[in-house]
Amino acid sequence: MAFDNSKDTLAVAIAEGGLRGEVRFWGTIPNQPEAVRKLVAKLAAKHPVLSFCYEAGPCGYGLYRQIRALGHPCLVVAPSLIPTKPGGHIKTDRRDATMLASLFRAGELQGVWVPDAEHEAMRELIRGRQTAMQEVRRSRQLVLSFLLRHDRAMPTGQHWTRAHRAWLARQSFSHPAEQIVFEELIQRMEVACARQGRHENAIRELLPTWSLAGTVAAIQAMRGVALMAAVTLVAEIGDFGRFTSPRQLMAWLGLVPKEHSSGRKVARGNITKAGNTRARRVLVEGAWTYRLSARMGEDITRRNEGLPEPIRAAAWKAQLRLCTRYRRLQKSGKPQHVIVVAIAREMAAFVWAIARMAQPVVTAA
Repeated sequence: MAFDNSKDTLAVAIAEGGLRGEVRFWGTIPNQPEAVRKLVAKLAAKHPVLSFCYEAGPCGYGLYRQIRALGHPCLVVAPSLIPTKPGGHIKTDRRDATMLASLFRAGELQGVWVPDAEHEAMRELIRGRQTAMQEVRRSRQLVLSFLLRHDRAMPTGQHWTRAHRAWLARQSFSHPAEQIVFEELIQRMEVACARQGRHENAIRELLPTWSLAGTVAAIQAMRGVALMAAVTLVAEIGDFGRFTSPRQLMAWLGLVPKEHSSGRKVARGNITKAGNTRARRVLVEGAWTYRLSARMGEDITRRNEGLPEPIRAAAWKAQLRLCTRYRRLQKSGKPQHVIVVAIAREMAAFVWAIARMAQPVVTAA
């Protein structure tokens, strides 16, 4: 059975057992728990075995959890991996539900990993912090752009330091309208910074109660993976055990190159960027730290305290290897962005190995 879900309704299609069984549209029901419960009970009375699927989307995992609680398997389908026919220009809920039911019975659909409620709550908090970060960057850029239009530039030093903030406080404009706009931009920036700080404080407070706190602590042993980077990786990737090899994780992150090869011709391009954007960004940002020589700084030493020796050894091995590779690629004349992505791809392999050492068995919701 397949659902095509939307905010208000669920379009329901049924594929009978067997490859030649009938695939039919059952009807439309309200997208409400009671309506779903009645539908499942009605179908369970007629069919001994039921399996459900629906496409992942903005409605979340409530339908998945309800069906599982009723004792039936359910697959949340990855939208990007649904086979499509060329030339299909008609899209309706009825057609989508029928197509999902047919593909589900044929075993052509791949599911996404569904987090449990606790993991999803932490992920929402971490993504909220990332949204606040984006607002901070945007508001800061608006301040700098306003000052540039009025020929105001900090004479020396870097932006957003204590000295720069003191310089901003001394700025004034002759026209009241310009002064109002400047003050509003500064207030917008301060509000965004305060929101980001509240999110980060909440993450620190709730982290010790999270079942994956040990995994977060373990991958912080690596250079370029501080607290916020570590919680982002763990929240977005979830169960590292679902990847049987680091290459699978690299592909899921979109860090592997595109390829279009035929016969003797092998053509590879840029990375696919097909996976999780947030986790990929964290790894790429962390990869820049490997341009410096390998060393155990104060922060990394503190993060390594109390960790098992195999994890610390793996993190140090990663640092030695990646710092050496960065310099080797740099000497070979590779562009800087190519080097950073190559380092990020290998970082993913070490993160996978360390997380597998530390992570408990994670079950889907």
